[in-house]
Amino acid sequence: MADYRRVQVEGGTYFFTLVTNRRQPLFLRPEARRVLRSALVRVRSSRSFTLDAAVLLPDHLHLLVTLPPGDADYATRIMLLKKHFTEIAKLCTALRQGPVTEHAKQRGEAGFWQRRYWEHTIRNDKDYGHHLDYMMFNPVKHGLVCKVADWPYSSFHRLVRKGLYPKDWGGTNGPNNIDAGE
Repeated sequence: MADYRRVQVEGGTYFFTLVTNRRQPLFLRPEARRVLRSALVRVRSSRSFTLDAAVLLPDHLHLLVTLPPGDADYATRIMLLKKHFTEIAKLCTALRQGPVTEHAKQRGEAGFWQRRYWEHTIRNDKDYGHHLDYMMFNPVKHGLVCKVADWPYSSFHRLVRKGLYPKDWGGTNGPNNIDAGE
């Protein structure tokens, strides 16, 4: 098994990308979005964290999360999120899991998620802003909408209400101050 070295900062803020198994467009289905919301609520009730922002695309999810002071255990939270999603989704007849190899079955995997995830420790305010912009613009980058405001499965609308973004930010010419080609 690979020995991944991950930076862990107590009370830190982290950017995550979780991808569905074989990039199946699972989150196009309202049932999958409801299951994900339930799984997030379950994880937050047992392992608190602040969900700074989230963007849900058909085949992946971006999260910007801040952990409580003295806590650096994001890995357990991600594991629980995937686990709770899978447990709830298995009960939902409208959701079918992707193909599962024998080896994956032996490891207890169910076919909804890719095994690993991308994680980045946020270093400072500039890094935070860059990742937040990247997340918000992602639906435009993937050609799902022409304007960030047109994507309904994003924290963008809440961040506009808080005054952190103008409502017309991130139109077809790209957002201000980020490289949209990233």
